[in-house]
Amino acid sequence: MLRSLFSAISGLRANQFMLDVTGNNIANANTAGFKASNVVFQDTLSQMLTAGAAPAGGRGGTNPIQVGLGVQVGGVSTNFGQGSAQITGRATNLMIQGDGFFVIRRNGEDLFTRAGAFNFDNAGNLVTPDGDVVQGYPSNGSGGINTAGGTQDISIPDLANENAANPLTSYNIGSDGVITGIYADGTKTPLFQVAMADFSNPDGLDKVGDTAYRASNNSGPVQLGAPGTGRRGTLMGSTIEMSNVDLAQEFTNLIIAQRGFQATSRVITTSDQVLEELVNIKR
Repeated sequence: MLRSLFSAISGLRANQFMLDVTGNNIANANTAGFKASNVVFQDTLSQMLTAGAAPAGGRGGTNPIQVGLGVQVGGVSTNFGQGSAQITGRATNLMIQGDGFFVIRRNGEDLFTRAGAFNFDNAGNLVTPDGDVVQGYPSNGSGGINTAGGTQDISIPDLANENAANPLTSYNIGSDGVITGIYADGTKTPLFQVAMADFSNPDGLDKVGDTAYRASNNSGPVQLGAPGTGRRGTLMGSTIEMSNVDLAQEFTNLIIAQRGFQATSRVITTSDQVLEELVNIKR
């Protein structure tokens, strides 16, 4: 009888965990770059009552008799499927079409995100809404991009210097991530290229908040490169990637978790009634 009580308690905890994950998904349905999570359940260790036996002495074999001891959360997986596109009209807003992550630097540490709601600050740095600086490859000074020297902060001081002899009048960002500056004399110069990261196991990334991730022991080492190379996708300007949360699926999961919680609580009620009858046998 005690087995059923403790199995039901584990079911309450597991379904409460599913409710927590589902609630977080629904809360972030409009969060740019957010990726939904899914809970995976698995059973716990089973108690062996009778071991299995092989056929012997003219008798057939017997199967083991085991009683399960409840459920546990096996893991929480992240769905990195493509989110929908929202056109913003801002040239600094970028969306990744395909796999990959933007590289941002926060307090000297490189983090990774799919949220491309960027803008330039007053010093010409391309930053996130939280002030993390986007990383990229600088110009080599001869009309090309230097991808061999590693990434650095994307900073275009010419944006803040309107009194220069040949001021920067505008810029554009191509699908390859190259930021091209257009100057007053009509010349066009590549200034930076937005860097992108890829991982052999994105599910292994650690979530650090603000829709950012950190490399972990199971994500594999970061693989940096230009947009459109390797498994990295291309960029779409003036657009941001919205959350990939499917509200219809999430509300269905909400019902499943609620009914699972209700059913396991009924097991506790039934076990309590049986125990009460057992206690009241002698009156």
